[in-house]
Amino acid sequence: MALETQGVLQLELEAAIGFNGHVFSGLRVHPDGEHLIYPLGCTVILKSIKDGKQEFLHGHTNNVSCVAVSKSGSYIASGQVNFMGFKAMIIVWDYVRRTIYAQLLLHKAKVEALAFSPSDKYLVSLGGLDDGSIVVWNIETKQAICGSPASAHSAGHCLTVQYSNTNDNIFVSAGSGTLRVWELDLPNRKIRPTECQTGKLKRIGKCIEISEDDQFIFCGTTSGDIMKINLRMGLLSDCGPVKSKYSLGVNVLRILSSGDLLVGSGSGTFTVCSKTNFKTLKEVQLEKGVTSIAIRGDGQQFFVGTEAAQIYSFKYEDFKAELICTSHNSAVKDVAIPFGTSELFATCSEEDIRLWHIDKPKELLRITVPNMTCNSMDLMIDGHSIISAWNDGKIRVFAPESGRLMLIIHNAHKMGVTAIAGTRDCKRIVSGGEEGQVRVWELQPRGHRLLETMKEHKATVTCIKIKRDDKECVTASSDGACIIWDIVRFVSLQMVIANTLFRTVCYHPEEYQIITSGTDRKVTYWEVYDGSAIRELEGSQSGAINGMDISQDGKYFVTGGDDKLVKVWDYMEGAVTHIGIAHGGNITSIKLCSNSSTLVSTSADGAILRWKFPHTSTS
Repeated sequence: MALETQGVLQLELEAAIGFNGHVFSGLRVHPDGEHLIYPLGCTVILKSIKDGKQEFLHGHTNNVSCVAVSKSGSYIASGQVNFMGFKAMIIVWDYVRRTIYAQLLLHKAKVEALAFSPSDKYLVSLGGLDDGSIVVWNIETKQAICGSPASAHSAGHCLTVQYSNTNDNIFVSAGSGTLRVWELDLPNRKIRPTECQTGKLKRIGKCIEISEDDQFIFCGTTSGDIMKINLRMGLLSDCGPVKSKYSLGVNVLRILSSGDLLVGSGSGTFTVCSKTNFKTLKEVQLEKGVTSIAIRGDGQQFFVGTEAAQIYSFKYEDFKAELICTSHNSAVKDVAIPFGTSELFATCSEEDIRLWHIDKPKELLRITVPNMTCNSMDLMIDGHSIISAWNDGKIRVFAPESGRLMLIIHNAHKMGVTAIAGTRDCKRIVSGGEEGQVRVWELQPRGHRLLETMKEHKATVTCIKIKRDDKECVTASSDGACIIWDIVRFVSLQMVIANTLFRTVCYHPEEYQIITSGTDRKVTYWEVYDGSAIRELEGSQSGAINGMDISQDGKYFVTGGDDKLVKVWDYMEGAVTHIGIAHGGNITSIKLCSNSSTLVSTSADGAILRWKFPHTSTS
């Protein structure tokens, strides 16, 4: 990635919609009580609790896997995953300056968990499955002090680590059949473990909390109970709850100032339970498994993150869930921005289409079709309808204000509808299917009519773009062909062929050229008139290009793909002017708003990012 980004200007990230709900304890509240801290892809986001303003910490080269905040609030630490055989980086951030304070590199493939010592002196890090070691780092010298295998040979994989609240030399680790209290012996540069005695209880520890006075360790397990262990003696003192176990395990624990526990389970149950007998005092059921709990200030307010990529706010008194952040929790397939406005945009993924406000990244509307996947969508220019392509072979048309289903075209394509576009006069829809057919539909006041089926593609139609005069369209397909069609006479006018699976195609605004891209990582310019290739650019050094869009004046175009980079290109020069690095998943689609001020990109991890387009439009 470094090679590709050298000497090229960085794109400015303006806003991010998304929350990685699969990072355990990934949601944190800064001790100042002002900011929520959480990961999204390879970025750490700081979000103001008051006004929702976002700041971004960039530096990771792959998905962030864990986050920790020091007790004083001076530092944030974040670890990442990396490819097999490569080392995974830990970054310690200076919170006040919002800069990288240190980069620590020892663990292989993944950093599983991080914890700061109470005085910010040390950071303890736990490696993932391929690494299995615990390392203690000196924050001041930015060096590793010592390390050790995280668990005994007879035990399984270690999953979590937590520092003592009062002692810089004591921390605890837990995992599959292992629960250890570690003591740091600084003069000899060693850490020495003591196994906790849990008797006949054989458990997989998933999360740890230590009481404020360091007397007890509370360990949440995958079997849905909580073990209470005396920290000094290392002996089990209690285990519960006996009757109502938390189904799908205890994912996360937090201790309130009263000593009672906040418990989040894999089934979405979120409770306050008593410190003495684990009896449930308050309970609420959330949509999906709870993966993070972050307490603000004195514990009267807390935030809960779930696997459904949602963040809830709770007040202790009424214990009611208020949804403050929503996002897609599966791959975003497509994005559409209405023509002539830059205030809204829409995205689609498995089961749903969502409409967002562009300035305040806020969900305005959600249209859900259970157990179906929306592959592609378009917003009609008159603003009266959202047209969408679904994997059950149906085209669905919705009203953008209410989400009401206005029209459904059954059996539009046999094997699922994969691409869709609407004409400028809003009277026709062009759709493409998995079987390779291209169909033109006429929208009527009370229904629809199939005008023609065009059958030259041999494989999935991946992208459709319609010419401004509504008389021609171009379709890209994974059969290695792009076809320009006459959609008045329903005949093919031109075919371009390349040794690639085409993913995306664009008309130049002057419509005498098209640009294509796909799995061969090349961006190719073609002459519409005779289908000849004019120019070929190396679009990416690694991975297919999945999305492309072109500015209204035709001077610039943007690409995004499996290399996770957003690139802005000069059309005439054929050179990259800006690169955006923030996505943690493969980029699935990318769109420029019609006044070329904003760029929206989406990725396979459910993230939606809004960038400031760096060039001013002259159209």
